Amino acid sequence: MGFINLLCMFVIVNVAFCETYNTKYDQIDVDSILASKRVLTNYIKCILDEGPCTPDGREFRKHIPEAITTNCAKCSDSQKRIIRKTSRFIERERPQDWNRISRKFDPQQKFTASFRKFLNEN
Repeated sequence: MGFINLLCMFVIVNVAFCETYNTKYDQIDVDSILASKRVLTNYIKCILDEGPCTPDGREFRKHIPEAITTNCAKCSDSQKRIIRKTSRFIERERPQDWNRISRKFDPQQKFTASFRKFLNEN
């Protein structure tokens, strides 16, 4: 294998492993969402396919299954912070909603333990 071929393969592998989710919504004010029962309820309804979604809600919902199974491997640091904060809040303050979200995205609870470990980091 020539050097150029090897270099191309290295670049392709690195691009595949370094792919991250869109960072367009990384600066979302998660504290204001969590502080408003109405706004948080709307996001939860979006995630559960029970109501309309904002563009950021749709983006988030689209990536939840993969984020759960990979412990947010493609998440930016900001996205990891947002997911940890919102997940902890919903689990603590709205446990019924947390259970519904968990059942929707991990019905067999295959990823519960590893995702719990991810949530408890930092």
